[in-house]
Amino acid sequence: MTEMVVAARAPAPAAGRWGAAPPQELLERLKDYGQEGAFAFWDELGPEERDHLIRDIESLDLPRIDRIVRCSLKSQGAPVPTVEPVPESSVATVDDRTPEDKERWWRRGLRAISEGKLAVVLLAGGQGTRLGSSDPKGCFSIGLPSRKSLFQLQAERILCIQKLAAQCTDAPGSTVQIHWYIMTSPFTDEATRKFFETHRYFGLEPSQVTFFQQGTVPCVSPDGRFIMETPYKVAKAPDGNGGVYAALKSKRLLDDMAAKGVKYVDCYGVDNVLVRVADPTFLGYFIDKGVSAAAKAYPQEKVGVFVQRGRGGPLSVVEYSEMDAAMTTEINQTTGRLRYCWSNVCLHMFTLDFLNQVTNSLEKDSIYHLAEKRIPSVHGYTSGLKLEQFIFDVFNYSPSTTLFEVLREEEFAPVKNANGATYDTPDSARLMLLRLHSRWVVAAGGFLTHSVPLYMTGVEVSPLCSYAGENLEAVCRGRTFHAPSEISF
Repeated sequence: MTEMVVAARAPAPAAGRWGAAPPQELLERLKDYGQEGAFAFWDELGPEERDHLIRDIESLDLPRIDRIVRCSLKSQGAPVPTVEPVPESSVATVDDRTPEDKERWWRRGLRAISEGKLAVVLLAGGQGTRLGSSDPKGCFSIGLPSRKSLFQLQAERILCIQKLAAQCTDAPGSTVQIHWYIMTSPFTDEATRKFFETHRYFGLEPSQVTFFQQGTVPCVSPDGRFIMETPYKVAKAPDGNGGVYAALKSKRLLDDMAAKGVKYVDCYGVDNVLVRVADPTFLGYFIDKGVSAAAKAYPQEKVGVFVQRGRGGPLSVVEYSEMDAAMTTEINQTTGRLRYCWSNVCLHMFTLDFLNQVTNSLEKDSIYHLAEKRIPSVHGYTSGLKLEQFIFDVFNYSPSTTLFEVLREEEFAPVKNANGATYDTPDSARLMLLRLHSRWVVAAGGFLTHSVPLYMTGVEVSPLCSYAGENLEAVCRGRTFHAPSEISF
């Protein structure tokens, strides 16, 4: 990077507390890691800009970043382990569940929640740029009759589960709190906090919500040199949704969970309208299996899929784009499904013990995914590398993982693209929720009227009224509801 120049910029005078040359000690540290190019523009910077550059470089954990860059670059081109389909024994399919199973898991999950053993981690670092908004994606409203944001829907599901869990306790009138840890990014942190404050935490206690920021990693050239966004600032990018593990560890939030008596951690992404936050059924199943990690999965979604790393190896995730054509089309003759069908839809459950172990393993190995991107730099946008960890990277380290099949129409309605796109839009997600809730109402003995075709509309059931369709008979039986509308207390 030392060949960088800035055209038509006159050298700044040497005045200022740093003098004519960069601080020798800091320069030597950068040289130790081959990053002295970060001072390429020193002679052309004014005093305030020099201060900014020094602070920027001093904020970097250079030994850690050097290890990440070296290990990640070295891992490129390494032989990919052979993969096998996920064994059928590792999947709890919908067809295999009995009503007694579901009732037992539901009650066991609620009991664990009532005992304070579950924490929830939300990945909310993304902006709604593809939705035409610079706000945090969780602030987005998909146009439901209630006009509720994604954040509000999820908060109210937590409130509902707290109420249901409190009813399972032996002490009448007792209260239950689920602690909600919300990971933001440098781009969404302030706006997310303000949104929650403005909406009074949607009825939750402020003390049960903890915000924390994911980390950032410098963007580098293909040979591992820092890219300078400006002459006095290193280009950086968030470290991916898998940065949640390092952030939980570095901010001592895993210790905080342990101090609260937490044993299990539910982790999910913000953009799923149908997410069952703190799902008692999933938690009860997870406790029953006694595994370190679990994931809800749906067959044949075009996202990363679960595989087994070698015969008898751990379950892990392969990105859909990394699968060859044969893998994406091969059929399991016994089930009639694709052999590699179990999609990762970012609905995970972990033991706290496993998270403590895996954060150390991830940090020790320091292998990040490299993404070739156009990086803003002093020369305009330049080709470079962003380094990211993914939420599913931890499965490689899990001694025991199980998958829990879910129905897409009940639990997975992502909001990733603007209306007008062919899939995963606010409109498609809204219709999925309205249709699901309409089925709940009819199953509870209610009736629907509508002035537009029913496949284009439906009713919305407030999460404060029902979490997953339960306890609606008293509200719905014999009553008629006009779609679209919201059913609430």
